[in-house]
Amino acid sequence: MSDWRIYRGTGEPHLVEFPDPPPWREFNGEVLNKLELNNEDDSYTRQHLAHGEAFLADDTVIDVVNAAIHLRRPLLVSGKPGSGKTFLAYSIARELQLGPVLRWSITSSTKLADGLYHYDAIGRLQEQQQQDIGKYIHLGPLGAALLASEKPRVLLIDEIDKSDIDLPNDLLHIFEEGEFEIRELVRLSEEQKQVGVYYNRRGTIKVHIEGGRVSCKAFPIVIMTSNDERVFPPAFVRRCLRLKMHVPGPEKLEAIVENHLKLNPELLESVKGLIKGLVADFDEERKKGGDLATDQLLNAVYLASRGIDLRDQKAVREAVLMHLGKSV
Repeated sequence: MSDWRIYRGTGEPHLVEFPDPPPWREFNGEVLNKLELNNEDDSYTRQHLAHGEAFLADDTVIDVVNAAIHLRRPLLVSGKPGSGKTFLAYSIARELQLGPVLRWSITSSTKLADGLYHYDAIGRLQEQQQQDIGKYIHLGPLGAALLASEKPRVLLIDEIDKSDIDLPNDLLHIFEEGEFEIRELVRLSEEQKQVGVYYNRRGTIKVHIEGGRVSCKAFPIVIMTSNDERVFPPAFVRRCLRLKMHVPGPEKLEAIVENHLKLNPELLESVKGLIKGLVADFDEERKKGGDLATDQLLNAVYLASRGIDLRDQKAVREAVLMHLGKSV
């Protein structure tokens, strides 16, 4: 089993053969559509690829991600802001060549239905002559992730700890069954067996749904991020694998900064001293109890690498490196 790690954490795309799922995590959705994973939105795809390239995974992250892939279980990733939770999803999608990440950003008013699909009943009522009901149905990120495909999609459920109290438990059934119904299509299933609905973020690509039911074949790679702001129900946690993202130390911070800046070798060499100094200052502030995020360090290094001296320009330094818990 020395090659069980199909996700290597290097950021370099490579062809993989996904392992068979455990018998209790097999899903049998019928693949009705060939999903064009990398052609949904070229600019959006390029942005996601860049996010994935900049992420640096350590051995613990690599092992837990691979365990989640083998077990077909959601991954609950916790850690402070800026620890790399969201970039992990992009890294997996880039490296395993699974198309753009399907991102579902959670708020206190988010309901399960918001992630599954949206039916524009008012729009259809206003166009009473329009018989194509699929024109008014758009799958949400969770719904799109459950479309039957040979390879899994990567679904990022961002900041799930902001959700209302019911959402984690509502997700349990979906995670266990790997399917859901579109009620408006179920009612029409005897008259119209297949209906095309939109599934990509821009609402320009259609997929066919049979009998009003979406059933996955390859369970999605689900990354749920949490800032540790709440305790989740035991039944929900039991069905997830948990991963704690630790704040990177100075050496890793330097590597992260260099990865993001994408400077040519000559220019990078000329600013390495600057990077090291800012990283040291940043790390010292955190050790004093300062709540700072890694992207704040990236902003500081970017400005300094362009000749803006943050030491002399106090207002800029404070704006860029303000502690997250401090009032403006």
